[in-house]
Amino acid sequence: MALYLRPGRTEEALERLAAAPLTVLAGGTDHYPARVAKPLAEDILDITALDALRGIRTENEGWRIGATTTWTRLIEAKLPPLFDALKQAAREVGGAQIQNAGTVAGNLCNASPAADGVPALLALDAMVDLESLKGTRRLKLDEFILGPRRTARRADELLTAIVVPKPRLAARSRFLKLGARRYLVISIAMVAAVIEVERGRVAAARVAVGACSPVAQRLPALEAALAGESVDDGLGRHVRTEHLAPLAPLEDLRASASYRREAAQTLVARCLNALGSTA
Repeated sequence: MALYLRPGRTEEALERLAAAPLTVLAGGTDHYPARVAKPLAEDILDITALDALRGIRTENEGWRIGATTTWTRLIEAKLPPLFDALKQAAREVGGAQIQNAGTVAGNLCNASPAADGVPALLALDAMVDLESLKGTRRLKLDEFILGPRRTARRADELLTAIVVPKPRLAARSRFLKLGARRYLVISIAMVAAVIEVERGRVAAARVAVGACSPVAQRLPALEAALAGESVDDGLGRHVRTEHLAPLAPLEDLRASASYRREAAQTLVARCLNALGSTA
């Protein structure tokens, strides 16, 4: 018979992970739908009672999003415009019931190519803290997500927090998503961008595209091309086809690879134009 464990302390959860392989469950919004009408086969570690991992804190280095923080709590949190893209992505994660139960960390650990939170967190330069009885290690998000449904988390580790560093200058962000309908849909393509502005010009830019590769990708050539450009002249006009070279769009029932690439370029341009107009 499968075990179902729900510890009340982080230390107890880490002890359980060190003792035996367990499937970590946060909101369960991906876990349960994949197992409809199937008996529970694996041993579960439910971390929803770990209140120490819940909530968003401001620290000297930036912001710390606890692993059991739900999308709803993120949406309702008072955060600077830097987080607008992540909040916009949060509103696209299923319906209100899913947002109430699903967690930001769970979205990362599920490692879907179409995970709505990943592009926004990539554009935020986010990192993750992985904790075990041996200590804590910190990885950048692109080091943590290795491929579809694959992460760098070891069996004895628990993702305890997502860390977003403070930008050097005033920054704002934007998220856009394309799907077959407006709501409750898996992405065909999605884009998140952050710009830091100084004296009316782009001091730094970070642009990420999701659902167009096995893992969401940053666009470093575009980011470099945007540096120093005026925010008033339509930032989207700087987007070139070659800037999307890191992408490797997939063919599936939702869209062809060529459509995804074209859609991604259009979304990137729209996203940048919107950011420039509000900067």
